[in-house]
Amino acid sequence: MSSADTGDGGDLLERLKAQGTVRLGLAGEQPYSYIDKDGELTGSSPAIARIIFKRLGVPNVQPFPTEFNSLIPGLNSLQFDVVAAGIYIIPERCEQVLFADPEYEMRDAFIVRKGNPKKLRTYEDIKKTGAKMATGTGYAEIQYAAEVGIKKSDMLLLPDQLAGLLAVEQGRCDVFSGTAVTVRNVVRQTKSTKAEFTEAFTPKLDGKPDLGTGAFAFRKAEANLRDAFNRELHKMKKSGELFRVMKQFGFVKEEMTTMTAKERCK
Repeated sequence: MSSADTGDGGDLLERLKAQGTVRLGLAGEQPYSYIDKDGELTGSSPAIARIIFKRLGVPNVQPFPTEFNSLIPGLNSLQFDVVAAGIYIIPERCEQVLFADPEYEMRDAFIVRKGNPKKLRTYEDIKKTGAKMATGTGYAEIQYAAEVGIKKSDMLLLPDQLAGLLAVEQGRCDVFSGTAVTVRNVVRQTKSTKAEFTEAFTPKLDGKPDLGTGAFAFRKAEANLRDAFNRELHKMKKSGELFRVMKQFGFVKEEMTTMTAKERCK
């Protein structure tokens, strides 16, 4: 019987120290975690993981790229040790994994055609105008849109925000919805002349404004590793180091958070 079954918080940290390497599940979403044009692992989550795991005695990180939808199943089937993709803490995911406290809180924004011809600024606008919406497969934005009555079957579901930008530029959809930092970055980095990003706004979930908060995820049996990770994360928050790391990836001060996973899992 492995320690995973004994309910004692697991011994994964000890095993990772012995191996010297932690495997990170990531989903190719800028700026959270992705492989850059030189084939190097980068993004805010891997940058934070490198620092924290080194401090926990695990000097190497190894990327395990997968589809966004496969992050939690991949973690739970032991393909990798931790999800390092800035995934949102939502109650149904809390039933499947243990979350560290979030690094950031995030509003949504849209990619629209230059000049925003349909004046799309919120999900209500998309619903009202009947605009064709796209978002990422498995993204929280699907639920936010459903809140105003946009059906998942009417959405164009795409692998990532670059595909979203192209779909808007090519007229295959009117709007791509994502996290504010994601859409800001992709429009800026591609220097798109045909598309722009809208002002960030707070979507609603269950009738209440909902700021998405993203965090690292661990297997349910590995509370010891999650707790050790949290201790280091809190030191980084306190010293301002966390924001300095995240700023390089396009995050702004207002997107830092003191929320806890416990509050978000309720």
